[in-house]
Amino acid sequence: MRAAILTFDGFNELDSFVALALLNRAPGWQAGICGPGETLTSMNGVQVAVQQGIEFAGEADVVLIGSGVRTREVVSDAKLMARLRLDPARQIIGAQCSGALLLATLGLLGDVPVCTDLTTKPWVVGAGARVIDAPFHARGNVATAGGCMAAHYLAAWAIGRGAGEEEARTVIDYVAPVGEKAETVARVMGVVGPFLG
Repeated sequence: MRAAILTFDGFNELDSFVALALLNRAPGWQAGICGPGETLTSMNGVQVAVQQGIEFAGEADVVLIGSGVRTREVVSDAKLMARLRLDPARQIIGAQCSGALLLATLGLLGDVPVCTDLTTKPWVVGAGARVIDAPFHARGNVATAGGCMAAHYLAAWAIGRGAGEEEARTVIDYVAPVGEKAETVARVMGVVGPFLG
């Protein structure tokens, strides 16, 4: 499976890097930072090289969109948004926090309940989406997660959709804190498991 971690300047490191690390632990999966330009700078000044251009998001099997402090600028850039061609009929697509605003702008949310952070909530509601007070929700191949620490839910769901629930459990078990593995796997899969069917 080829996965794009769709990332823009001002990105939240937790969203992009946690998803990247977890997806790359699934056997046969290859995830990379995907975005415009050659380099991106995070909200805290971390610079990273883009591994795939933004158009790769339209080719990838899985696309996860992190949040960032410049998401409203991204969605207001018509030329940039025109470069994004996502298709939930053939792709597993998820967004975290302000990434949900990107999905709303692209018209990919429909009437699906949306999870996002409190800062982004008014913007997502303004884009016509219904925000719920939950860390994760999915319908079919589209999911949203709310809160910086929800990246593992989004990644586990994507792995579960693409490689099966057992593979998602294995990846979460591997990264879970020592002494808390069973509880962590149970909690994560308890949140995303109902949306894997």
